[in-house]
Amino acid sequence: MSDPIVILTEEPLGADDRKNIERLVDGTDARLLVLVPGNTERHLLVDFLENLSLLEIAKAFRELTAHAPDPNVERAQAAETLTASVAALEGLGSGVAGEVVVGGAVNGLVAKVRETGASQAVVITRPHAVADTFHTDWANKAQDQLGIPVLHLYAGSGFIGDS
Repeated sequence: MSDPIVILTEEPLGADDRKNIERLVDGTDARLLVLVPGNTERHLLVDFLENLSLLEIAKAFRELTAHAPDPNVERAQAAETLTASVAALEGLGSGVAGEVVVGGAVNGLVAKVRETGASQAVVITRPHAVADTFHTDWANKAQDQLGIPVLHLYAGSGFIGDS
């Protein structure tokens, strides 16, 4: 049996993501473990700058004046993301399981990789201009802690992040 592959995603996985993971599994019997953070831990200033850099000016100011997200709503959204993601990967490898992680996305990924002995980890995110540019994205942080390659994919595309 192949080592499991641990996948951390902030977005519900879809058909394009399935194709990317299918290429990674490449006919092996690797078990897939999908992790979804219960809280994405975004920072107001970083989000503001990111929205501006993507020319989403109205969104930048709207989010700047918004209240803190409701933790119950965040958990419900994470559960929906997990359900959709597990369904999208169904039938790959020797099975798909998943969980919502609390206590930080990167910490959850690192703990699960160490717990399972996984030799591969994947982080799937939407582009984050500031974090990706300064290599402070989840994939880079996880790779620094794990010492194994962490593949960084952008959700819904075939694009690989700069890890």
